Amino acid sequence: MEDLNELGIKAMQQGDFKEAAAHFSKAIEENPLDSVPYINFANLLSSFQEKEKALRFYEKAIELDPKAATAYYGAGNVYYNDEKYDQAKIMFENALANKLEHGDLFFMLGMSLVHLEQPRLAIPYLQRAVELNELDVDARFQWGLCLANLELLDEAIKQLEKVTELDENYADAYYNLGVAFAYKDQGEKALNMLNKAIEVQPDHVLALHAKKMLTK
Repeated sequence: MEDLNELGIKAMQQGDFKEAAAHFSKAIEENPLDSVPYINFANLLSSFQEKEKALRFYEKAIELDPKAATAYYGAGNVYYNDEKYDQAKIMFENALANKLEHGDLFFMLGMSLVHLEQPRLAIPYLQRAVELNELDVDARFQWGLCLANLELLDEAIKQLEKVTELDENYADAYYNLGVAFAYKDQGEKALNMLNKAIEVQPDHVLALHAKKMLTK
């Protein structure tokens, strides 16, 4: 006989959310001391933006199993999406402390720190996200931005150039390369990058403004 949690996850993947909820509820009923169905139910609620209910289920899972890394991660995502970056950071750190080694976790923790305006602290997490997934252009882009924020321009340029190699339509990467080259007094390269940003996204306000300033 298939496990109720597995049946619930399968139903979720098939888009049958009512069925998924029924399976998770029954799993909780049958094993009220097992944290797993609470986490699964919380994930389901979270996908429907039922934030407060989802958090209650994640908290119950953590109460039952203080080492439930995925419960901390799920709660972190709820807080992050609600722009409560302090709480998100704490939850992501708890997930990490409980041995969740996942690129997305490192990215989310890094991004929480970015929003908390702590680029120096964000860098190792964003770097780790890239190490775990070399093709994660968003993590690499954010890593590059943090480096630029700390005026580590050569390192920032290296990462942002890699972003444009992986995704040649990443307008923000071209724009930030343009800014970095301008800071290094490499006007021609800066203009080239800003033109690239505008080519990819003709209404890129920042790139258009920077180009105007540069060509004055």
